[in-house]
Amino acid sequence: MIRPAIPADVPAVTRIINQVIRETTITVTSVEKTEAEVLAMIRDRRALGHELFVAEAEGVVGYATYAQFRPSPGYVRTMEHSVALAAEGQGRGLGRALMAAVEAHAHAAGAHVMVAAITADNLASIRFHKGLGYDQVGLLPQVGYKFGLYHDLVLMQKILS
Repeated sequence: MIRPAIPADVPAVTRIINQVIRETTITVTSVEKTEAEVLAMIRDRRALGHELFVAEAEGVVGYATYAQFRPSPGYVRTMEHSVALAAEGQGRGLGRALMAAVEAHAHAAGAHVMVAAITADNLASIRFHKGLGYDQVGLLPQVGYKFGLYHDLVLMQKILS
């Protein structure tokens, strides 16, 4: 089941985010989040009309959220999303369902474009996004640094309207 997050979901969402931070290059940040920071992120996004959705299957096993791509008023209709699943949530179509919820919510709120910023070695995410209709529109070589290595960033986008 896909639904908007509630405060009781924050520990599970935080756990998923921090596992991605600790163990992968899906994100190049190395600073883990606290539950208070995740709760504040959800509240801040909702205050701006955005949302964080969770995938629930024997507990929360994934999340997806979005926010404005860049802070300038000129980007008010361009959003960037984040989606992640715990291992037990993978292979069940939950990533697709989360993205459908994010895209529908963003489109209903007036978004025109959704952006995905993907570390280039995350080939599964690149394939996933292509399967959802995203096109690669850019490559930023060596802009991220994690685990002692530089990482390229692939930019993909989908026109929502």
